[in-house]
Amino acid sequence: MEQLVKRRYWWFVLSLVMILPGLYFLLLHPLITTGQPRFGLRPSIDFSGGALWEVRFAERAPGELGSSEVGAAFAAAGFDNAQVQMSQVDLDGTPIVTALVRTRPLNEQTPLQDRQAVEAALNEQIGAAAIERLESVGPTVSQESTRSAVLAVVGASLMILLYLTWAFRKAPHPVRYGMCAIISMVHDVVIIIGVAAIFSTFNPRFEVDALFLTALLTILSFSVHDTIVVFDRVRENLLARQPDQEFGDLVNHSIVQTLPRSINTQMTTFFTLTALLFFGGETIQNFVLILLIGLIVGTYSSIFNAAQILVVWEHREWKNWFGRGRRDHEKPATV
Repeated sequence: MEQLVKRRYWWFVLSLVMILPGLYFLLLHPLITTGQPRFGLRPSIDFSGGALWEVRFAERAPGELGSSEVGAAFAAAGFDNAQVQMSQVDLDGTPIVTALVRTRPLNEQTPLQDRQAVEAALNEQIGAAAIERLESVGPTVSQESTRSAVLAVVGASLMILLYLTWAFRKAPHPVRYGMCAIISMVHDVVIIIGVAAIFSTFNPRFEVDALFLTALLTILSFSVHDTIVVFDRVRENLLARQPDQEFGDLVNHSIVQTLPRSINTQMTTFFTLTALLFFGGETIQNFVLILLIGLIVGTYSSIFNAAQILVVWEHREWKNWFGRGRRDHEKPATV
């Protein structure tokens, strides 16, 4: 335990290892597969606009119906270029074919007529079909949702920075505590967005929606809570600091003191989220999964990143990262 801070660069490398796969699927994988620069996230209609249809085909057995047939039926109803994802659900032990279809938004003046046209085309070309879910969001609303989501994350980060700077105003260099917490939060956000990009690649039903944004903001609160616990103990130990005590040892001692509390507190939440993941139902499964991963990442960053960055800042270690500090030290003194 006494080596936690001394091995800080090991933890930084581990963080980089966790970040890189997500960045690949977020930036490089969509560029390689499509040839176009875009993000690897699959935004829901809350952010991208359009209509989302969930259709159930009770008379078709699995494998009998393809996405091209469903797309053709939507095209006949006036919804060209529909994106269709086929799947199946078990209803009382019987597999039922379903389709998740994304199209342009419904006409604001005639939404009922658009729905009736799709139902008629599906029943005529495929057979008995029931529209289980229909959501439609226009481009203006989706742009406003995207802008609000960005402002929510940026605003929360700014308020946390200001609050921590004020809360630690009696400690030396209070701004450092707020900045280290923000850097740790950015670490968590990058990892979670990367995880979402991986899920979007391999799970066609995973989308970045309003629930994802809620999970992201909740994760930030978890992370900052743990970080404040560690920083508060650092501040207390600074007041009783011995003259010959090195700052890194003081931070390490503070982490060890708060480690049981951090782990015990987060484990109770972990068990609750795990139960929800397995028994909470499909509608909140993605939300709970992101929360669960974020809880683990946030706890890790509070212990192994935020406090360690505080030590790096105190010693200004970046001066030695590229040998500059060592070269300055080796220069002969001038008379």
